[in-house]
Amino acid sequence: MEVKTSLLDNMIGVGDMVLLEPLSEDSFLENLRNRFDHSEIYTYIGSVVISVNPYRSLPIYTSDKVEEYRNRNFYELSPHIYALADEAYHSLRDQDKDQCILITGESGAGKTEASKLVMSYVAAVCGKGQEVNKVKEQLLQSNPVLEAFGNAKTVRNDNSSRFGKYMDIEFDFKGDPLGGVISNYLLEKSRVVKQPRGERNFHIFYQLLSGASDDTLKKLKLHRDFSKYNYLSLDSAVVNGLDDATNFRTVRNAMQIVGFMEDEVQSVLELVAAVLKLGNIEFKPESRCNGTDESRIKDKNDLKEMCELLGIEQSVLERAFSYRTVEAKMEKVSTTLNVAQAYYARDALAKNLYSRLFTWLVTRINESIKAQTKTRHKVMGVLDIYGFEIFEDNSFEQFIINYCNEKLQQIFIELTLREEQEEYVREGIEWTNIEYFNNAIICDLIENNQNGILAMLDEECLRPGTVTDETFLDKLNTVCAEHQHFESRLSKNSKFLNDHSLPHSCFRIQHYAGKVLYRVEGFVDKNNDLLYRDLSQAMFKANHSLIKQLFPEGNPAKVNLKRPPTAGFQFRASVGTLMKNLQTKNPNYIRCIKPNDKKAPHIFTESLVRHQVRYLGLMENVRVRRAGYAFRQAYEPCLERYKMLCKQTWPHWRGPAREGVEVLMANLQVPAEEFSYGRSKIFIRNPRTLFFLEERRRQCLQDLATLIQKIYRGWKCRSHFLLLKKSQIVVAAWYRRYAQQKKYQRIKSATTVVQSYTRGWQARKLLRELKYQKRCEEAATTIAAYWHGTQARMELRRLKQEARNKHAVTVIWAYWQGTKVRREYRKFFRANAGKKIYNFTIQRIMQKYFLGLKSSLPSMSPIDKTWPTRPYLFLDGVHTELRRIFHLWRCKKYRSQFTEEKKAVYEEKLEASEIFKDKKALYPSSVSQPFKGDYLEISKNPKYQKLNSTVDEKVLLADVVNKINRANGKGTARIFLLTKKSVVLADQKTGQVKASVPLPDLSSVSVSTQSDGFFALKLKEGSASAVKGDFLLSSEHLIEIITKLHRIGATDQEQLNIDISDEFLVQFKQDKVCVKFIQGAPKNGNSVSCKRKNNRLLEVSVPTTA
Repeated sequence: MEVKTSLLDNMIGVGDMVLLEPLSEDSFLENLRNRFDHSEIYTYIGSVVISVNPYRSLPIYTSDKVEEYRNRNFYELSPHIYALADEAYHSLRDQDKDQCILITGESGAGKTEASKLVMSYVAAVCGKGQEVNKVKEQLLQSNPVLEAFGNAKTVRNDNSSRFGKYMDIEFDFKGDPLGGVISNYLLEKSRVVKQPRGERNFHIFYQLLSGASDDTLKKLKLHRDFSKYNYLSLDSAVVNGLDDATNFRTVRNAMQIVGFMEDEVQSVLELVAAVLKLGNIEFKPESRCNGTDESRIKDKNDLKEMCELLGIEQSVLERAFSYRTVEAKMEKVSTTLNVAQAYYARDALAKNLYSRLFTWLVTRINESIKAQTKTRHKVMGVLDIYGFEIFEDNSFEQFIINYCNEKLQQIFIELTLREEQEEYVREGIEWTNIEYFNNAIICDLIENNQNGILAMLDEECLRPGTVTDETFLDKLNTVCAEHQHFESRLSKNSKFLNDHSLPHSCFRIQHYAGKVLYRVEGFVDKNNDLLYRDLSQAMFKANHSLIKQLFPEGNPAKVNLKRPPTAGFQFRASVGTLMKNLQTKNPNYIRCIKPNDKKAPHIFTESLVRHQVRYLGLMENVRVRRAGYAFRQAYEPCLERYKMLCKQTWPHWRGPAREGVEVLMANLQVPAEEFSYGRSKIFIRNPRTLFFLEERRRQCLQDLATLIQKIYRGWKCRSHFLLLKKSQIVVAAWYRRYAQQKKYQRIKSATTVVQSYTRGWQARKLLRELKYQKRCEEAATTIAAYWHGTQARMELRRLKQEARNKHAVTVIWAYWQGTKVRREYRKFFRANAGKKIYNFTIQRIMQKYFLGLKSSLPSMSPIDKTWPTRPYLFLDGVHTELRRIFHLWRCKKYRSQFTEEKKAVYEEKLEASEIFKDKKALYPSSVSQPFKGDYLEISKNPKYQKLNSTVDEKVLLADVVNKINRANGKGTARIFLLTKKSVVLADQKTGQVKASVPLPDLSSVSVSTQSDGFFALKLKEGSASAVKGDFLLSSEHLIEIITKLHRIGATDQEQLNIDISDEFLVQFKQDKVCVKFIQGAPKNGNSVSCKRKNNRLLEVSVPTTA
């Protein structure tokens, strides 16, 4: 992309309207059209930027463009909004001047987008850092939130701002943003309850219904269908190019970035939903017995849901819609509301609720983005306010908006002239007074405290008696009849009585932008902005925290009978404050123009643009700039641009820049009346002089370009020749090197061949000598081998002969000995043949028996009683003895596998068998159960840590038993601990020791023969433990407990006596009680039951086992 080095280079049309020649309205519009057709939407009028809305995206807002305009002179590059933003930012940072950027234009001209571009540019060029980036992000993300709640689709603009916004961005001394403050002006709250045809309500309603999740809508009691809500227009509910669902997610994310808490976001959405529900409330008339009319709510479902959302009692709000209380001093009068008044109250509540919510949003955003430090800040203000509005039906809102634009036009003219005059005085140039239209007379007509329209409207609203819009118009006709900028049917001569374009209920004001016809209908009500006190008090009673903040006047403790200020009075005060604020700052202007009413690209409607050029006063602005001097420029850039036009200043001027410019202008023979020298700038009166300089510069540049081309071509040819020469030398050197390398390779190869042949001949000669020597050695070896072989064979034949001789002798001797032995054996065999045969037979039978027994042995289990059958009767004793020996052997093998712990368990099992086998019915069921000992894991369980610490010895058994109460036979759970020295009983819940009995104090243990778990620990008479008597206990592990007690007694050499009987005596303190066990049918399942029969008998009923 080509980078333009000056405003005057390669320009389409004229970039600065001050330089337009000739200057007329037609040439002005033609220049705008020409630039618009070539996508050049920005044009200057001096330091004022004209922005024409392209209604399409242009590639001129990239990060590269930001860097291109960064730290550049305002007129250095082609016109752009970035140039104005950069100039304002650097004036703020470097010159310590507070700045304000005023963006004006009618609805749809692109004011909101222009403010976003200014803020995004400032955010891009200022400092970096985590905290700075957070502040920048919060400032930028405040826009989507305010647009959602304050913008709406209108016939002229799909994203029209329906409120005025002024943001002060605060910077530190380095130019880094610290925070900001937002002020809002006159939200068009009437749009909440009614929208013109082709327009729709504020964006947030459609975004909420389209983008919220199903769960969120369910919580808010809403449906996605727009048609279910009376406050939403259906003809423009869907807008092309607007994705409400995506925008809703953007708004939620922006609120989170700005600093809204999740409960605050939910509260805001609940209020939005309440406004929608409020619009669905409808009323029906009812007649009272006294003849007065009153209203009643038709369907209370929407009212109920709204009250649930806001936490209001339904009856309180229902009464507020039906009655109105008028309070004066000490008197209260309650009157009923008819249907029209009820609808008015409903709409007034909806408007106030939404308007106050919007104000709260702005306040909440200010809390998040305000600067934290209290030092002095530099401030840049950005004003994005509604433009001048002329509709078919203009009401109170348009009147207020146009009044604000009148004030902005007034300050624009004043500040422009003042800036122009200050520059001339600063540069020492004589000032010529400029005639211009001053719209102060129009502002006075509207805001005069005595007979201004707003003052008369307030006076009419406060006047007792019947007040209507017609009485207000009559008053205007009386007071403003002679004003030259005010017209009505009754304020002028009779010629206006026949003016059918001016209805009776209207008045017309000649604004600076043209005549506007206002319909007085609704002026009084909208100015009063009246909300019944009953509704305010009902809202204050809500449990919703945000509602209480929005309606503080509803607090009964703070009843104020003073009438609240009117909307007109509040807006006039806000505008006055805004004007004072703007006058303290250096202004920068962006004038936005809408090219067509179709919101379509590439269409330039001349009549529409002409009207905007007129009411924005752009031609007047150009004339103001040109009344003195059309062009001004500092000496340094002027000399740098035009120094090639004079030989004395080209190519370098060594002296001061002003002297160089004076030499330049004298050399060019420019008439003295066409320019003036200031202190730091040269001022050119007529654009023709500037164009003359530019033409001379263009011709000079062509000559210089030709000279540069000539020098460049000569340099290029010389460079090419030198390159060829250098290349030829390099090529020759490389070739000579290559030729020498080839020659060396040939010589080296020949030498290698000669050497190889010589070495081959020498090797072959040596080989022949070695082969001859080897053959001689092999011949001698062969002769010696043959000789040694002959000698060895002769010796072998001799040795073989000797061996044959010896063998013959041995054989003869063996035969002789055999003959002798056979002779002797025949004699012996005849006497002992029967006994030998018998012994051999027995030996074979025994061998067969043992081999058969080996293959048919039983398993290694000691309880396996099988044994192979006896094959022969004479083996009966051996067979029995072998069976006994095998059983003993496999028992030994089985025992050898036991660990010490397992041996102890089996010893206990064996001892239990000796004690209880065939004596107690419970024993067989305990055989298969291993003795675990510590059933409570008392050493590991933290619950019994304290109990474990009180026991010094190792716990052999820990279990829960039931201690039987002699009074009623019921059991109490106790922890039973057995050690080598004592028996301990403790409370199961607390772990507190209830009794500790040393084992030597036990005399015996008594149990029954039945399958119960009862046992009695009998104590020795006279022992310390016998004071409270014996213990009657019940346990599921009775066999294990008695066995362990018996084993411990055996080790102490004092055998514990175990009495097994179905009836035994137990000593309880001083009395002896008989415990009797009987068999009976089970009553409580299969459990054992114990009952007291009398003072001396406890009967234990044991279920009969099958």
